Formats: sequence, C-alpha cells, structure tokens
Amino acid sequence: MVTAANAAPAAEKPKRVFLLEQFFLKNGTQRARIDDYLSQGSIPALSRLQSGPVIVLEALVAAHMPQVAVILGFDSAAQCFGLRPKLKADKTLSGLFEAWERGDEPPYEHCSVSLLEAADYCPEIKADPARKAPRIFELRTYHSPTWRQLAALHERFAGPEIRIFHRSGVRPILYTSTLAGQMMPNLTYLIPFDNLAEREKAWAAFGADPEWVKVRKESIDKHGQISSVMQMSLWRATPYSPIK
Repeated sequence: MVTAANAAPAAEKPKRVFLLEQFFLKNGTQRARIDDYLSQGSIPALSRLQSGPVIVLEALVAAHMPQVAVILGFDSAAQCFGLRPKLKADKTLSGLFEAWERGDEPPYEHCSVSLLEAADYCPEIKADPARKAPRIFELRTYHSPTWRQLAALHERFAGPEIRIFHRSGVRPILYTSTLAGQMMPNLTYLIPFDNLAEREKAWAAFGADPEWVKVRKESIDKHGQISSVMQMSLWRATPYSPIK
C-alpha cells in the first residue's frame, strides 16, 4: 500500500537503475556461443538502442563457474523496461539470437536477473577509450537484516567509508540497492582494479586504517551488525566489454 509516508514526491527525478544479468554456464560450447552472441549481436545492438554504460564480465572466482555477467545502466526504470521490445524488434539481433539458441545443448544452464537502484552517492560510469587492457572487477553484495539497517549501511558508505576507501585505493564505480533479486535487502557494489596485486594492497590498507576501525565500531554500537551476509566474487572484463 502506498501511503503519505512512502509515496515519492511528484517532482522527484527518477533514479538510475542497473540490470545485472548472470549467465551460468557449463564447460563445453556454451562459453564460446555466448561470447559470439554478445560481441556480434547484443552489445552492438545495445550501442544503437541505449546510451547507458555496458559492462560484460567473465568470472574468475565465483560460486558457479564458468559464468558471464552483463551490467546495463539506465536513466530510469521506465527506460530499462522499454529496452526489451526494442531488442525484439531489431531484425539483425533476432537472427543472431536464434542462432545462439540452436545447438545440441542449450545456450546456458540458467540465467538470473537483478534490478538495482543506484544509491544517491553512486558516481557516473564512463568508458575510457584509451584503456586497452581489461581490468579485474570485484562484485560485493552486503545483505542487511532490515531495511532500516540497510539505510544505515548506505549512510556509512556515503559518509566516512568512501573517503577511507579512496585513500586506500578502493574506488567503486557502482553503489546500489537491489529492487528485485536475491538476498534482499542488500547493498551491491562494484570495484575495478588494474590487477590482483593492486586489489590485495588496497584491501590490506583499508583493513588497517585506524579511522575505519573506529567507524566500524561506532556503526555496530549504534545500529547493530548492519551487514549480516557478505558475498564476494572476482571478474575480468571481456575483451569486447565497452567498459574495461
């Protein structure tokens, strides 16, 4: 039920949303087939039909491997929901989609989709045309016991935690809350690193930062354990990912 307490102001600007699609594969032909479909069909079509960021990732360390993930950014939920009819109407893409689905085995084992809403402090994601080498990406999801504690988690991130992140070398490009998906409520964020050594160095510096130790204790004292489950996976941008 929508009440005066939770109704959005009429003039409120729609928040950016992100679609996270994860394709769970098995060893065999599936990985090559999805790479062909995405690189030759889906990604070029997306560049024609929408202007938001596109990131394509291959799993390096994840609960299920092999796996490919696609992250799409939109200015609003309405723009996101309007994409699928446009993709279906693209005749070039429809032929490639049919070819992807043909074969002795299915194109993937199963697929999961999450709809993510950008946090107020989420930065703009922009491609760097000069970047050639794909980066490592760390995807983290923090599940909170309650929506109240998730709000406290976002408050901590938006305040001192990002400042400590940045001086430690942890520079996320995406901060979101999940609107539809698993492990709700949660905060999901994405961090690029040039390599695994840089990642290890950055997280070690963050964990040893005296301000972080203080901020974490104050947060727990005030709100309890606001992050009860943490899921982490490591990925690498594919060669054809627009954002590397």
